[in-house]
Amino acid sequence: MSGTRINLVAHLAAAQREPALIAAALALQHDELDVAERSLRERLRADPTDVAAIRMMAELAARLGRYADAEKLLARALELAPEFHAARANYVTVLHRQSKFTIAHAEADRLIASEPHDFGHLALKAAVLVRTGGYEEAIALYQRMLDKFPDQPRLWISLGHVLKTVGRRAESIAAYREAIAQAPTLGDAWWSLANLKTVTLDAADRAAMAAALAEAEASADRYHLYFALGKACEDAGEWEAAFANYAEGNRLRRLELPYNADRNSEHMRQSCALLTSDAFSARREGGDPAADPIFVVGLPRSGSTLIEQILASHSQVEGTMELPDIGTIAADLGGRGEEGDDPAGYLPKLLALSAEDRRALGRRYLEGTRVQRKTGRPRFIDKMPNNFQHLGLIHLILPHAVIIDARRDPMATGFSCFKQHFSRGQGFTYDLTDIGRYWRDYADLIAHYEAVLPARVYRVQHEALIADPEQEIRSLLVHCDLPFESECLAPHKTDRAVRTASSEQVRQPINADALDQWRHFEPWLRPLKAALEGSAG
Repeated sequence: MSGTRINLVAHLAAAQREPALIAAALALQHDELDVAERSLRERLRADPTDVAAIRMMAELAARLGRYADAEKLLARALELAPEFHAARANYVTVLHRQSKFTIAHAEADRLIASEPHDFGHLALKAAVLVRTGGYEEAIALYQRMLDKFPDQPRLWISLGHVLKTVGRRAESIAAYREAIAQAPTLGDAWWSLANLKTVTLDAADRAAMAAALAEAEASADRYHLYFALGKACEDAGEWEAAFANYAEGNRLRRLELPYNADRNSEHMRQSCALLTSDAFSARREGGDPAADPIFVVGLPRSGSTLIEQILASHSQVEGTMELPDIGTIAADLGGRGEEGDDPAGYLPKLLALSAEDRRALGRRYLEGTRVQRKTGRPRFIDKMPNNFQHLGLIHLILPHAVIIDARRDPMATGFSCFKQHFSRGQGFTYDLTDIGRYWRDYADLIAHYEAVLPARVYRVQHEALIADPEQEIRSLLVHCDLPFESECLAPHKTDRAVRTASSEQVRQPINADALDQWRHFEPWLRPLKAALEGSAG
């Protein structure tokens, strides 16, 4: 079969008349995934080389989050029909979603070589460049597209995101404003503007957002608008109105997410049960000996970006971004995939690995993250907050890596998460009780590691860092085995790309402005406070 090639034009023309594919397309359009799957399986039983059906099956797999399955299906479609450019574009997307950036970059270039005037291909490449630190090249691609097609509000948003990342604040604001001018109900544009944090949305903006809400029909537009309107009301000191808008945005977003708090808690319990002192003592050998990585973990909005900016101000340390590689390794070991899987399923497999297997995984992490390292500095930061769930994995494959727990008052953290819309990966943040439970699970798991691996995790308490920056920064550098450099005391002066919601905040001098902001909202935070009671933190 590997040598089979099809006549793509004739094949796709025939596919448009195939009843099973028509039924599957309609089912996908109406999100009836079971119906679509039955039709596609029926078609592929009749013709296993139907590349149109294979591509649609890949789309189905991607919608279910089964990106590895989607990747295999698309690779098969391209083996049968190398000129099937639509399938290759899908292939780039699923590679990107799995953080396989080197292959995704090469496939995007292949697309562009085949169809150089297709701006969709340029947009795909720009997205890959952003994830690998190629910001200036991505900006150039977006500007090239917008020079040709200026009436594309989503392209303006994408350009605004990259400009924000590299610190070109005024241009970023202008890009978001242009998107809003072109599409006043596009909630993502309004939220992107609000999410700069340092922009005050005025009365005219509030009126425009209220008008947009009256017209917007798409759920995504509506919840983005509610989050942005909450920020505008908060800027105006209207706390009750701000909270009401945040709450409605969260309610709408939560309806779309499959987050399961019980499942998350079970993962934490299993981690504590399996990753014991004896388990670690029996595995002292193995793992890659490199001390390059500095992991900063915790909850989002806990001051981790400030820690990253402080360390990245050091001449020996490179700041990268929130890297997905540890989570990908955990998933590949057989971990937390589809709903219903054993939430800690990869841990027995991790403990069964030989010393050499663990060393190979450490090397895999270092090789996989090399694409993010641009400066030649010997150390680098991985600031993926969710990696606290995988500290046992990190310790066993990279025993000399530094692990820093970014800790902030849980009420401040919880509310800051609640008013933040995350593009993906933080499903716990859209309900106050879920946030409190998640914080408890996090604090309990960190306490467990502090007990079974003493001194392995170094905590930076955000409030202490704000109160006495020099003392805390000096202690942090000592722990990281880095000589003191005065530049670390003025991290806001460090010129680097920052790809988090705090990017503009860390470009300000260290200050206490946001420490107690949550107290304005305390009357409405009782579910969060109740869920936090009894935590190890």
